Amino acid sequence: MSVVAATTFMSQDASAQADDDFPKVLSPALESKTFEGEVNIKVGYKYLISLPEDFGKDPAKKWPLVVFLHGAGERGDDLRRLQKHGPPKLVANGKKIPAIVVSPQVPAGDVWNPYGVKALTDSVVASHPVDMDRIYLTGISMGGFGTWDTVFAYPDFFAAAVPICGGAGVKSVMAQKIKNLPIWVFHGAKDPVVEPGNSQRIYNSLSKLGAPVKLTMYPNLQHDSWTVTYDSQEMWDWLFQQKRGVVAK
Repeated sequence: MSVVAATTFMSQDASAQADDDFPKVLSPALESKTFEGEVNIKVGYKYLISLPEDFGKDPAKKWPLVVFLHGAGERGDDLRRLQKHGPPKLVANGKKIPAIVVSPQVPAGDVWNPYGVKALTDSVVASHPVDMDRIYLTGISMGGFGTWDTVFAYPDFFAAAVPICGGAGVKSVMAQKIKNLPIWVFHGAKDPVVEPGNSQRIYNSLSKLGAPVKLTMYPNLQHDSWTVTYDSQEMWDWLFQQKRGVVAK
């Protein structure tokens, strides 16, 4: 797969001011306050899980874990919908993925919650022999956005991420937070649903930091840039080479 250059976007908010432009003192008309608190949320997902072909033969073996986040069209309470795209589709069609694959489903009308994704992953890790240095996150469209949100919330947890036709939004200004995480970004250059600039912006921000990030912008694809990506053995080979704290080319 080739990395296709595209328009360069600013990696910082254009309205940001230099430190010496700020007032030297706080106006007496403004009162300084501090807030601290805790927020508890309840999360829960139905999910599909598939186990690798040789799972259980060696009780001491630890396995990679792939967490897949679907797009908006697969939300609901019918897990059969998840077989339309991505790793669940591949597994349903007979592909042998050498990893535990977990595919949660977002309830209708909701979006991905990064804390929920992490909580589910922790639950799977607690009940399966997972290699903690080979936990991978990937997602498409809404799940691509969810992938970015989750790695920003937990920058040191995953070994690598593959966000497809998503984006990081304003989090691009926080790229420093995930500069050590191997990420391969995919997007269709003619995507009419999620603007390709969403992927380009965060890629540019990470590239300027020397991060281990790659971008494949498919010049002739529209929104479905995931089918060709998940069909690519090159992508899977790259993914499974990654280990937490060690960047593989």
